[in-house]
Amino acid sequence: MAREIRTRFAPSPTGDLHVGNIRTALFDWAYARHTGGKLIFRIEDTDRERVTDEYIARAIETLKWLGLEWDEGPEVGGEFGPYLQSQRLDIYTKWAKTFLENGDAYNCYCSTEELEARREAQRASNQAPGYDGKCRSLTPEEVSKFLAEGRKPVIRMRMPDGETRFTDLIRGEVVFEHKYVPDFVLMRADGSPLYTLAVAVDDVLMKVTHILRGEDLLSSTPRQIRVYQAMGLATDELPAFAHLPFVMGTDNTKLSKRNGEVSIAWYREEGFLPEAICNYLALLGWSPGDDKENITMKELVELFTIERVNSSPARFDMKKLEAINGDKIRALTIDEFLTRALPFLLKEQVVKGEESEIEVVRKALPIIQERIARMKEVVPMLRFLFVNEVTFDDESAAKVNEADSKKVISTAIEALSGLSLWSHGEIESALRKALIEGLGLKPRNAFGPVRIAVTGSHISPPLFESMELLGKERSMARLESAVR
Repeated sequence: MAREIRTRFAPSPTGDLHVGNIRTALFDWAYARHTGGKLIFRIEDTDRERVTDEYIARAIETLKWLGLEWDEGPEVGGEFGPYLQSQRLDIYTKWAKTFLENGDAYNCYCSTEELEARREAQRASNQAPGYDGKCRSLTPEEVSKFLAEGRKPVIRMRMPDGETRFTDLIRGEVVFEHKYVPDFVLMRADGSPLYTLAVAVDDVLMKVTHILRGEDLLSSTPRQIRVYQAMGLATDELPAFAHLPFVMGTDNTKLSKRNGEVSIAWYREEGFLPEAICNYLALLGWSPGDDKENITMKELVELFTIERVNSSPARFDMKKLEAINGDKIRALTIDEFLTRALPFLLKEQVVKGEESEIEVVRKALPIIQERIARMKEVVPMLRFLFVNEVTFDDESAAKVNEADSKKVISTAIEALSGLSLWSHGEIESALRKALIEGLGLKPRNAFGPVRIAVTGSHISPPLFESMELLGKERSMARLESAVR
C-alpha cells in the first residue's frame, strides 16, 4: 500500500512572507491536494529574537488570505504537534543525546577563535574550509582538560566516508561527496538546536514524505539525510526531495529585496487579488501545458505535477502579474468586485460605508472594471464621485486654464444646460454635436478639458457615464467653476 503523501511548508518568519516563501507554499499545497495527501504547516521559530509572535501571526494570516489551507499545524492541530519548533526543544535535545550515545555524534570543544584560525590555514593551503574533525576521537584526558578550562561543547554529527546519492524529483540524480560535507553542528553550546537537526527530526516525526523547497537549500540535503539515517530511516523510507528553481529579478540575479522583491503584504495593499498572486506564482517554474496561463486554483490542483516543474530559473515579471490580476478583476461579478473594492475606498476615506455611497460605487464599478490592473486603482478612479469640489494636479490645472479649454468648457455648458434627460447617451450626443461638429475638434481635444473639469484628472472612467453618475447639478457646477 502506497504511503500517504505528506508535504510541509516550514518558514522561519523573520518578517512578512515574500514571493519565494509563497511559491514554495503554493507548490507544497498544490502537490498535496493533487495527490489527495496532506499539507503540514510548521513554524521554525527557534530564533526567538528574529522570529516574533507578530511575524508568526502574519504568516498564518497571509496563508489564509491566499486560500492555502493546511491540514496540520497552527490553529488546526494534528497528532504530530506541536507545530512551533520553540515548543519542541526537549524533542531535539533527546535526539541529540541519542546520537551521542549511539556514536553518530560527538562533543566538540573547539572555540570560535580556534575554528577560524584553522579555516584560515585551510584557505592558505587552498583547501576547502570546513571542520577538520579535531574533536572526533578525544581521549578522556583531553575531555577533562577542556572541561577544566570551562569549555562548553557543541554537538557535531559525524559524516561517514563516502557520498550521499539521491534522486531529486526535479533535477534527477544528485551526488555529494562527503569530503566536501564536513561534520556539522547539531546543537549549540547553550543547548539550542540548529536548523539541520530540528528540520530533520520534525520531518521524520511528522512523517513527511515529500519536501518541495527552494534550490538554495540543495546543499543542506546530505546533512538532513544523515540525520534521517541516524534516526533509523532506511533508504526507501527517506523523504523525496524536489528543489524548486530560483526566482530571478529583472537583473538576472536571485530575487531579493535589493532587486525588487517585496512582501506579499505589499501586493495585498496594492490590490493584487490572492487568486492572481497564486496563479502567477504557479507559473514561476511550472507550466500547466498548452501555453495556458490563466488558471484557477481548482485547475492548479487538477494539473499540478512535479514532473512539470522546470529546473531552470524563473524570472519575476511585474507586468505579467498585473496582466493576470487585471484578468482576474474582469472575471469578478459586480457583487464580488464591490466586496473587494470597498476596503480600499474605506481605508482612504473616499466613502464612509453608508448605503447610498455603496450604491453609487456599485453603479460605477462596471465602467471601470475593464480599466484597472490593481484594486487600489478604484480609489483615484472613483474619488471624484464623493467630493464636493475636485482638485487639479499641476498638469491638469494648466490644461483646464488654457484659453482653448475655457472655450470648450463654455460650449459644453451651453450644450448640456438644456438637457431634460441626463443619461450618458444624451450627454454624449449633445457634446459630440457641440464640440466635434460645432467646433470641429478631434475627440481628444473636445472631451479632454471637460473630463478634467468634471473629474479633476485626464485619467478617469468613461466621461459620459461618469457625468451621468455624478448627476446634472454637480456636473454643471464643476464645469461652471472651471471657467470662472
